[in-house]
Amino acid sequence: MYWLRRFTIVTVPLALIIFVATYLPVILDPSNRGPESRARDRLWVSSSPYFWDRQACRWISLCGLHHLRRDPAALSPILDDDPEDELLRVELRKRTDSKRMDRTWEEDAELNAPNPELRKSKRSDMKRNPKERRRILRDVPQYVLDHAPLVHLYSGEQFWPSDIREHIEHMTVTVDHKRVNLTEKVSLHNLQALNRYDNQMVTLHSRENVESRPSWLHSHDNLPSPFDDPDASTPPPVGNGRKPHSEPDTWFDVDKKHPVHRISDPRNHNVPAYAPTPSPGKEQQKVIPRGHKPDPDGYSKAPATLVLVDKGSGIVDAFWFFFYSYNLGQTVIGLRFGNHVGDWEHCMVRFQNGVPRGIFFSEHEGGQAYAWEAIEKRGIRPVIYSAVGSHAMYALPGIHPYVLPFKMLKDVTDKGPLWDPALNNYAYFYDYTLENPKDTIEHEDGIAEQGLTHDTHSFTPAASNPDAPVTWLHYQGRWGDETYTLADMRQWRLFGQYHYVTGPSGPKFKNLERQTLCPARNCRLLYEIDPKGTWYH
Repeated sequence: MYWLRRFTIVTVPLALIIFVATYLPVILDPSNRGPESRARDRLWVSSSPYFWDRQACRWISLCGLHHLRRDPAALSPILDDDPEDELLRVELRKRTDSKRMDRTWEEDAELNAPNPELRKSKRSDMKRNPKERRRILRDVPQYVLDHAPLVHLYSGEQFWPSDIREHIEHMTVTVDHKRVNLTEKVSLHNLQALNRYDNQMVTLHSRENVESRPSWLHSHDNLPSPFDDPDASTPPPVGNGRKPHSEPDTWFDVDKKHPVHRISDPRNHNVPAYAPTPSPGKEQQKVIPRGHKPDPDGYSKAPATLVLVDKGSGIVDAFWFFFYSYNLGQTVIGLRFGNHVGDWEHCMVRFQNGVPRGIFFSEHEGGQAYAWEAIEKRGIRPVIYSAVGSHAMYALPGIHPYVLPFKMLKDVTDKGPLWDPALNNYAYFYDYTLENPKDTIEHEDGIAEQGLTHDTHSFTPAASNPDAPVTWLHYQGRWGDETYTLADMRQWRLFGQYHYVTGPSGPKFKNLERQTLCPARNCRLLYEIDPKGTWYH
């Protein structure tokens, strides 16, 4: 019995450790990982110079334990004293100040073009070509602006909305962790050229150590202007998300190959896509076109990106993309996980004949879809809550636990500064039928077999910004640093969760051609908000 007890004392904890090390990473990451990801993981583990670190990482999922430390959102001036980083910041500040960040797209193109005369000639030819002019000068439907979302950023946020043009000013290019020396400066006008690096991980990599917290990472200047009455909104209905409801047709699952199917007799007249709707009531805030003095309420210097996709049958999806230069991960028992440079979040409003029917909120690796009547509104505009640090989007303020029990891992939202993206945005139309489906897939680990290096004309700028570049939308690489190696002192991984992960891909690779409101096919449409619900359960 003595030896049996000793055997039990030894084997039970060991079995528990093996069980946790095997299954906890699967529980913490609901998304599937394929063979490419597993192969890259083996290389990542091998990057550690320490034998015991590699063994602990392989067998019990504890990687880089000697790197563990606090990771505050912001540094005090006393701690921020790295002379090399300070010199680099001064150099970048001078470089940025020498270029007006409020310049027009046309000026931006001429500054970055290798031959400005050719650029001007191309624009002149475009203006003389009626087909090109009609293709580009297309107005954003008024109903899209009337029902544009309003975003409550967190009151204690440290990383505010960013302008993608300014973000690129602070980035260099790396291919498989190696910096690339380019003859031409990277800009939104030539970003697609980086797709020529086939079968390799292409990333925009920060010129500065992000742990020194350079000012461009925080984007404090882009804090939205305050609203006079920030709480003037209608609260949404709250329940368990399973309110019985019947739809007259299949507006929630449609594209050009799968038109709307009538479930019951229609009551509305057919109206062509992008048709205008009646003007909103007095409670609706006026939207001022870009280029004029904007209404100060909710205005941010950081433009959002609006992409309009016609799905046929009178269905139009309006994707609102929000960019931040940094995603601050959440903490578990004092340790931070999930940091990454560059952060694309989005919501999508689906219209049927100009009438909003549903909305999708992105949240980490997934998100949640709601019927239009289920969400909070300010007038007729939906209200979204952006989580502190991660910028995940929710329908309610408060605490939002996910993955781990006992609220160990959670997002937090509140009624902080209200951002109105309709006042400042880059607007585009997207025709996914002009794309090869292989060119719209978000490849595992960001590696594509062959990058698209030419413009398919699937994206066209709206009339509000006719000179906006479009080729950057085809860039298949990542908008932030690649996952730091295990040899990097900034990196650790516990039970499959990294301190730093790779930056995100751009808007084109968020499944813009989707039939349902969610990027994934297993989309659950809620008719009331469930405060305890999650997108993956």
